[in-house]
Amino acid sequence: MSKIISVHSFRGGTGKSNTTANIAALLAMDGARVGVVDTDIASPGIHVLFNLDEADMEHSLNDYLWGKCTIEQAAQDVSGHIGAEVKGQIFLIPASIKAGEIARILREGYDVGLLNDGFRDVIEKLKLDYLLIDTHPGLNEETLLSIAISNTLIIIMRPDQQDYQGTAVTVDVAKKLDVPKLLILVNKTPSNLDFEEVRNRVEQTYEAKVGAILPHSDEMMMLASSGLFTIQFPEHTVTKGLRNLVEQLKAG
Repeated sequence: MSKIISVHSFRGGTGKSNTTANIAALLAMDGARVGVVDTDIASPGIHVLFNLDEADMEHSLNDYLWGKCTIEQAAQDVSGHIGAEVKGQIFLIPASIKAGEIARILREGYDVGLLNDGFRDVIEKLKLDYLLIDTHPGLNEETLLSIAISNTLIIIMRPDQQDYQGTAVTVDVAKKLDVPKLLILVNKTPSNLDFEEVRNRVEQTYEAKVGAILPHSDEMMMLASSGLFTIQFPEHTVTKGLRNLVEQLKAG
């Protein structure tokens, strides 16, 4: 049974795309067929983490939404781009990074219902075990759709007062939409904080499970999205935390 996993944050800059890409890599290394959709159409970027150049993007999610191609034609096999042996496969459906096409989406919008059809179609056509949706920060029609059809929603937040308030809104929406599984990932946590105290505070505040607490990482900052952290630093605390999160996703 295929699983749809949305990775979301109320604010930008939480590490959402990095987390999505690394989860995809870990799942594929374990043998899964994984699709990744970049629905952050206004500010796409996850393709960079998979070393996919603009010149190699024959089609994009934008093309599908405008009826220029099927959803599977927009899917790029990036399994060979991650710098490690992959037992499964990773298919990336990137959003266009052309300024004119971004402007057109922002100006004209698109049929959000097509996204739902596309998600179902690509799962079937590519025989995916997992479809990861890298969402647009905040809450809009596309985000609500992604959350509503997800088997699991991962909400990423930082231990920051603005994130605490924004995450509360997202958790409330997810509960109203009856998402089967909700996990909170606390990212970029200062090492001087008591992680167990942070976990308890977050779980009590939102009445939701914390899937992982990841420390702030200088290595992540230095890598600067030039590759996948879990591949470059397989023994790092961040990688171990993400592996634990992946095991929770595989468990159901």
